[in-house]
Parts: sequence; C-alpha cells; structure tokens
Amino acid sequence: MSTRPAKSLLLDTPSLYFRAYFGVPESVRAPDGTPVNAVRGLLDFIDRLVRDHRPDRLVACMDADWRPRWRVELIPSYKAHRVAEEHPEGPDTEEVPDTLSPQVPVIEAVLDAIGIARVGVAGYEADDVIGSYAARAAGPVDIVTGDRDLYQLVDDARRVRVLYPVKGVGTLQITDDAVLRAKYGVDGGGYADLALLRGDPSDGLPGVPGIGEKTAARLLERFGDLAGIMAAVEDPGSGLTPSQRKRLAEARPYLAVAPKVVRVATDVPLPAVDTGLPRSPRDPAALEALASRWNLGGSLQRLLDTLAG
Repeated sequence: MSTRPAKSLLLDTPSLYFRAYFGVPESVRAPDGTPVNAVRGLLDFIDRLVRDHRPDRLVACMDADWRPRWRVELIPSYKAHRVAEEHPEGPDTEEVPDTLSPQVPVIEAVLDAIGIARVGVAGYEADDVIGSYAARAAGPVDIVTGDRDLYQLVDDARRVRVLYPVKGVGTLQITDDAVLRAKYGVDGGGYADLALLRGDPSDGLPGVPGIGEKTAARLLERFGDLAGIMAAVEDPGSGLTPSQRKRLAEARPYLAVAPKVVRVATDVPLPAVDTGLPRSPRDPAALEALASRWNLGGSLQRLLDTLAG
C-alpha cells in the first residue's frame, strides 16, 4: 500500500475564469444566447490540469471578498482603481465585463454539482485561501494562477510550486525557487518584500518611490529582508546611498503596514470540505439540468471522463 503524500492542486479560480473569458470566443453561448465562454473555458482548463498533473486533492479557491476591508484600512489605495466608478457610494464593485459577471454563479453551481471543492472564506481573497491550504498541506502543492503575487508561496523545501499560465493552461511556467532567483533575484520567501518595495500599480500599491525591482532585489540580497533593510536605514555605516536612505526613511509609514497587505494570509479558518477528486458527480440530476440549460456539452463531459478515469 502506497504511503505517498497526497498532491494538492489549488486553483486561483477568479484568475482562471478571467483568462477563460478572454481566451474563449463569446460566440460560445447557451441556447437562450447567453455567453458561457468563461464557464466552458474553465471546465476545459480544469480538465487539462487534472489530466496533466494528476492531483489527489483539488480545490477551486474563490474570492469571498476581493478587496477585504482590513487591507483597505491599512492601504486605502489597495485595488481602489478596480472599484466601478458608477458606484462611488455603494459597496465595492469590481469592474468586470458585463457578460462575465452572470457566468460566475453558473461556474459555482457547476463546480458544486460535480463535487469539486469550492472554497471562499468571508473577509478573504482567493489568494488567502490558497495560502492557508498550502501552509497546511503535508504533501506537494501546485498552485495554478495568473497572479504573480502568489510567487511568495513558492517553497522548494515544502514542495510548493506555482504553475503560471503562459498560453491557456497547456503551456505553464513551472515556477520554483530557482526560477524566481533567476528572474527576480529572490526566492519565494523574499518575493513579498520585493513586491511591496517596488510597488504594484495593478493592486494600488505605491511602493517606495525611486526603488524599482532591481534595486529592491539588490537591497534584499545585501540586507536579507525588509527588517534588515530598515535596520540599515538607522545604521550610518550600512552602505546605503543617501538617496536610498532618504526614500526608505520617508516611506516608513507605508512600509509599516504594507507587509500585512501584501503577504498572503496563511491562517484563514478553512471549512471542513472533502478536497478529494470526485470520481462521479455529487449531484447528477442538478448537473444534467445545468448542462442542458447552459450548453456545457463536450467541455463538461471531457472533465467528467477525466475525473472518472
């Protein structure tokens, strides 16, 4: 009897259905004319990932809150540009294509009927759910995401990798510590510090003015981590240039809160769900109705055949 540790495949589901939406023609529609390109594309993605990577556990991680208040309270600009301008006084609304939003509940219903674990936790992003599963996994973990923020979870010692889609999910960049060191000059453990120093306009993170990616990597190589860099700011003999010392000193208020915002939470209260691969649909009748209503056709059948096999 094999005692091989279970291999987990953690999906950044919002990242993947966005890619599916833009990668599959909107001409893929339900009988009533509603676009289902994101639904069909995501099912094709999951089928390919399961066939290629043969996980023992599979979790479709979701955004229960794509812009958590606790992050916004620390850095108000966090993802602020993604809030729809037409709702300035209302709840945060992420700008998504009009024909994608209605597909998300269909995706959720289909995953549930198949029996693929779908996990979102109130007050947290999908990234945090992924980080918490990765932190608790006893076996190897592959994280599938188009979001480089999750590079911070890469850890060769714990066998945690990021599979970054280059083209669809058929061509993936297998991202380990060696890849990160070659490209960014840091390993997974240093990536969050690199990201918060250089900033990220796509997430509304200002970074430290004048400290770009290469300078941040050099500082981290020299001083170890953000704490080491800030200790160097206080040490006149540390070798920081006057401009670096001034910029880092002026950025102290931002650097005091940025780590909590940028670093993925790994202590999310995860629900008790079965993350094993479903060999047969959890709710065959519901799935049959969904397949007919939304014209899921071959995309669904291929995934079911793969899971059964």
